[in-house]
Amino acid sequence: MRILFADKFPAEQLETMRAQGHECELRPELTGAELTKEISGYDVLVVRSTEVTDTTLEAADELRMVIRAGAGYNTIDIQAAGERSVYVCNVPGKNAIAVAELAFGLLLAIDRNIPDNVTDLRAGRWDKSRYQKAAGLFGRSVGVVGIGAIGLAFAERAHAFGMLVHVLASSGRSPDTVRRLDAIGVAYLPDLSSLAAAVDVLSFHVPADPTTRGMIGAELLSHLRPGAVVLNTARGDLVDEEAMLAALDGGIWAGLDVYPDEPGSGRGEFISALAQHPNVYGTHHIGASTSQAQQAIANEIVQMISAFESGEVRNPVNLELVRSQEGS
Repeated sequence: MRILFADKFPAEQLETMRAQGHECELRPELTGAELTKEISGYDVLVVRSTEVTDTTLEAADELRMVIRAGAGYNTIDIQAAGERSVYVCNVPGKNAIAVAELAFGLLLAIDRNIPDNVTDLRAGRWDKSRYQKAAGLFGRSVGVVGIGAIGLAFAERAHAFGMLVHVLASSGRSPDTVRRLDAIGVAYLPDLSSLAAAVDVLSFHVPADPTTRGMIGAELLSHLRPGAVVLNTARGDLVDEEAMLAALDGGIWAGLDVYPDEPGSGRGEFISALAQHPNVYGTHHIGASTSQAQQAIANEIVQMISAFESGEVRNPVNLELVRSQEGS
């Protein structure tokens, strides 16, 4: 098969697929617009952050599968793909620890003002009187919204730091998830408003879809305690930016790895009132970008492509769309 990698991909796994007889093209520099011009003739497309639009899919004359090298797939037009009998598949769970580690790193950075400490020291300023003030995390309460692989990994790390973990009550969780939540002694609350009101930290680990878009809005933020911390390492679409800015001006803090209007490429200008707010400690959508996570994802993609060649589609997120198209 001809496979186009429109984002970075580890060399070892790339060579494995070439040895299996696949024609692999590595083009991490492609933007979403450039991808439209290059997609013709490929059977499989592998992306991380590059957008895959209806226009790109229209130009994809041979495409049969798009693999998102991660869990979220909001940058891919799954409806348009399904209408063209193109499977969209993701790789869930493989980057969970990496994202959870970054989320907790942002929390530690906020609690101890680590970035400002570093900035002042590099500028030759000693200000121990300012930076010795910190609340600490032990014994404080944290609400985790979204108990998938990432949210669960974050909850376990918060518990290890002595934090009191709160989650939403749900009857649909797997026995393994329930066992792990019970092991850390979580408290269950009935709804988001109650969760926000009960905790010092609120961390989001949910996908971007119509039910979660704008969920970090004025109503939810109004329930937070003074000085509370909001963590979002999930998707920028979760945030109502105007409401978040007002809450930040009111004294809450935020640790963000994602933004509503972030660039789709690896580099570029990014002027954002949210990212530049003094009460925000932010990173560049790098939650999954550890070598451990990327190797695990790459290994899974190799297996997914081998399975696809044998007629098996793993982790499809638009299976019903494709089936309905093929059956019409």
